[in-house]
Amino acid sequence: MKSSNIISTFVSAAVFAASTVGAQSWKTIPAIEPKGQHFFYSNNGTEFFIRGVAYQQDVSSNGTIGTDEPTSYTDPLADSDGCKRDIPLMTQLRTNAIRVYAVDPTKNHDECMSMLADAGIYLILDLSEPNQSINRNSPTWDGALYQRYISVIDAFQKYNNLLGFFAGNEVSNSYNTTEASAFVKAAVRDSKAYIKNNNYRTGMGVGYATYDGPIRDQLAQFFNCGDPSEAIDFWGYNVYSWCGDSNYVKSGYQARTDFFRDYSVPIFFAEYGCNTVDGAKGRKFSEVQAIFGDQMTPVWSGGIVYMWFQETNDFGLVQTSGTVASPLADFTALSSQMAKISPSLTNSAAYNPTNSPTSCPTLFNSSSAGAPTASESAWLAKASPLPPSPNQALCACEVDTLSCVSTSNDMSSYGDDFGFICGKMPEACAGINTNATSGAYGAISQCNPQQQLSWVMNKYYQAQKGAAKASACDFNGRASVKAASKPSGTCASLVKGVNSQGMGNVPAPSGNSQQQGSAGGGSGSGSGSGSGGGSGASGSGSKGAAAMQAVPSLTIGSLQIGLYVAGAFITGAGMILL
Repeated sequence: MKSSNIISTFVSAAVFAASTVGAQSWKTIPAIEPKGQHFFYSNNGTEFFIRGVAYQQDVSSNGTIGTDEPTSYTDPLADSDGCKRDIPLMTQLRTNAIRVYAVDPTKNHDECMSMLADAGIYLILDLSEPNQSINRNSPTWDGALYQRYISVIDAFQKYNNLLGFFAGNEVSNSYNTTEASAFVKAAVRDSKAYIKNNNYRTGMGVGYATYDGPIRDQLAQFFNCGDPSEAIDFWGYNVYSWCGDSNYVKSGYQARTDFFRDYSVPIFFAEYGCNTVDGAKGRKFSEVQAIFGDQMTPVWSGGIVYMWFQETNDFGLVQTSGTVASPLADFTALSSQMAKISPSLTNSAAYNPTNSPTSCPTLFNSSSAGAPTASESAWLAKASPLPPSPNQALCACEVDTLSCVSTSNDMSSYGDDFGFICGKMPEACAGINTNATSGAYGAISQCNPQQQLSWVMNKYYQAQKGAAKASACDFNGRASVKAASKPSGTCASLVKGVNSQGMGNVPAPSGNSQQQGSAGGGSGSGSGSGSGGGSGASGSGSKGAAAMQAVPSLTIGSLQIGLYVAGAFITGAGMILL
């Protein structure tokens, strides 16, 4: 139930947070834990509303997905000088959370995380990075991505002021990219399983940040429905619909609040702050009073303003130069709005959530071509089974059994080889195919690109007869013949569920006891990844419900196997697309 003494309770919670972390670090700051639709301090049950800011400079390539050029980024939590410069200003905004889109898990983050903890600031962290993510156009969930995700979890799990992780950002943004959501939900499942099976801190959740557009309802349903071990722990919503002098109804906030009223996990604005009215300097942030007001706080848990740094997209609160940070006009406007809020607080002990997970969205089922009509579901991803969990031990064992393997690390050549083999011999590619609509996933589809290529090369090589076989494992010097090993011991146990076509069950990877998605379902041919423009695990834009404003957020993406295949198809290789 809500506190009757709104102001005093809110102030006392703030004073408590300041007093308990002032002389302490990330080791002793109380963790934030989800319960039902709300977040709470773990030590005293006081409700936690996110007063956040997106804290990362934009990527160098403007977030373009699917290019051959690597996309760089700056890890702001490894920049202690930047943290020293910025955190004191954040406290002037009453900031208690930041969102960071990409970090380097090999760097040391202790100093910045300590400074944040000392200021009572918590972190919401995206697991992907610009060159390793789930791409909406040709999604995959493979060993390389899994290693990226768990490396970030390993690096940040020790920090008590880590609130949780995002497994993706705006991946599906149209009906024909909804298949990609199955791969993101598989990433949620495996990230949660990794946290649990390594006995990391309870309450360290994994969520997703979605765009605001036509499929927003189905997205919210899909990630919340089904087995709780596969579902999100919290839901982030990138919303830019309150522009200028808008209001609760006109902005779409009322409609969104009504939709989420019965949602079973915490929801918050993962990005907000429309700038269509005279750029950053024109932002009044009048929506802050609604977000933290009595109409929304029973359902929402605050929000994260986009963004801290002023760049060409004109969303910045602060202009930085070296060790100097200069607040801009919208910083002052936001500070003024934040100073006026005093949300009603729920105490965890008095809160007994009754909301249940949603039902899963209905799959699109139409014999007509093209986009679904208004009366049809615009959803293409089956909720169960999900793509199999990456098992690199199995993949290595499978490669050991092959006679012909890829020897090239030049990924730009993979498309030609996949295109040639799958065009000549489609059945060779059954084991790497995926179909999220039918729930059929080749068992080799969770392996890394070179392992997948070795699999199809070997299938092609073994099918050749007579003199042709002598040169069938050359591929212009990109493959070679080796002695095949007969699986034994652990390898025998791992590969026994995978048949000669690469179909079957993928066992759980070591340290992950979660039930795996089925990797079967026939030949594995059929419609694969949806096509569509845009991004990978972090989208190139957000859309406001009312204004439909394109927001150039930091974008995450990488070259994935499907892109190689698609490229080969376009150049005339004639293969069957996944």
